[in-house]
Amino acid sequence: MPPEAPIPLSNATLDDLPEGIARPRYDRSRLTPGIVHIGLGNFHRAHQAWYLHRLMQQGEALDWAILGAGVRPYDAAMRDRLLAQDCLTTLIELAPDHRSAEVTGPMIDYLPIEEGNGTLISAMADPAIRIVALTVTEGGYYLDASGDLDLSHPDIAHDAAHPDAPRTAFGAMVAALKRRREEGYAPFTGLSCDNLRGNGAILRQVVVGLARMTDEALADWIDRRGAFPNSMVDSIVPATGPAEVALVREFGIDDAAPVTHENFRQWVIEDTFCAGRPDWDRVGATFTADVHSYEMMKIRILNAGHQVLANAGELMSVPTIADCMAHPAIAALFEKVQTREIVPHVRGVPGMTPSDYLELIKRRFSNPAIRDTTRRVAFDGSSRHSGFVLPILRDALDAGGSVEGLALVEALWARMCAGLREDGSVIEPNDPHWDSLHRAALAAKERPAAWLEQGQVYGDLARNTAFATAFERHLAALWRDGTARVLTDYAR
Repeated sequence: MPPEAPIPLSNATLDDLPEGIARPRYDRSRLTPGIVHIGLGNFHRAHQAWYLHRLMQQGEALDWAILGAGVRPYDAAMRDRLLAQDCLTTLIELAPDHRSAEVTGPMIDYLPIEEGNGTLISAMADPAIRIVALTVTEGGYYLDASGDLDLSHPDIAHDAAHPDAPRTAFGAMVAALKRRREEGYAPFTGLSCDNLRGNGAILRQVVVGLARMTDEALADWIDRRGAFPNSMVDSIVPATGPAEVALVREFGIDDAAPVTHENFRQWVIEDTFCAGRPDWDRVGATFTADVHSYEMMKIRILNAGHQVLANAGELMSVPTIADCMAHPAIAALFEKVQTREIVPHVRGVPGMTPSDYLELIKRRFSNPAIRDTTRRVAFDGSSRHSGFVLPILRDALDAGGSVEGLALVEALWARMCAGLREDGSVIEPNDPHWDSLHRAALAAKERPAAWLEQGQVYGDLARNTAFATAFERHLAALWRDGTARVLTDYAR
């Protein structure tokens, strides 16, 4: 039984933690850094850092410890919380029938959050750092509507004008790579861990493109000598709030930044590192030349599936993804859209068919122990619909397939962005581009085509008669008949 007073988490108290709590068996004082990770949130600590922790538990990869980093002011609060507990994290696994806790310790420092990112640049310029990894969200790569680096974005323009004092993670990477080149050191590997198709290729495009704005020779060196593996990451990791902090205390641990996660992880990585790597495959990761097939299956069935559920759930005041899967009308929407319009446009991977993967996702989404809110999943729809849903829709149109369900998913997003649930409660802003989305959603109440005229999202899809007609019909019905009635009619 845990003690009455939870034990504050730190190096000094590891031996005092309650019996049954797994903890580092390695000597953390012997760890030396090999990775800088930018954007150190819950997902990284429950996923990539966990794989490294597992290697360290076997006495391996002790020279690959993580230096945490961030480039935004809000990262400072997480830095303070983690430094106060020696960068240790409690991971709480929430399976449908049990829960367990484990303390992990592969991170050994968190770099200061500062204007100009000087400390971060110096850390990445150190030849001991052989991988710079990122989780900066799907919308954090400064891409324009065409998928190219947005050279006009104020942050990118700033970094091009002030390359030694950048604002962005990518500008800091360029500055560090420039210093390494000048000092005769090889480049590090840039490893994106975000949910983007071809995330390594996108990271290469952004870093090389930004370098080319100021130094052609540096850009060529990075492009030729550097490495940017594609990867696919997967685990459901909810946000941490008061309930999660209270839960970790039930285990007898006082942790200011615990992480809950499901009992599933997957990491598929292209083995194209330029400066070495940990043997993550020894603890469950997959190295393959065909990351694309894995990421296509995951992004389309899981990530797009999240968007199928979340907007309907928000409109109907259904709080979590598991609750959505238990809701007859929303679950029927999910089943029909997946089986008729998503799964047919996914190919299998070794050991897993798309239909089998869908069944796995349904079980994972239905796990009642994971309180993954519809609001979190619906966040940044402008990136997630563009990146996850619309590519499937385009493939379906090219193949002459049905897009009725996908058009309804887009209509649900438009209806959600109007900012009111069916019960009249307010949906607070939930997208970096909320103001423009909200204006378009209100205009679309009277003229549905106004939503599709957002060229930065839909491009030429507004001119596709099959999609536009279905979308406009669904959105008009949502406003006229309500979400429950529309979902019921669709599922028949």
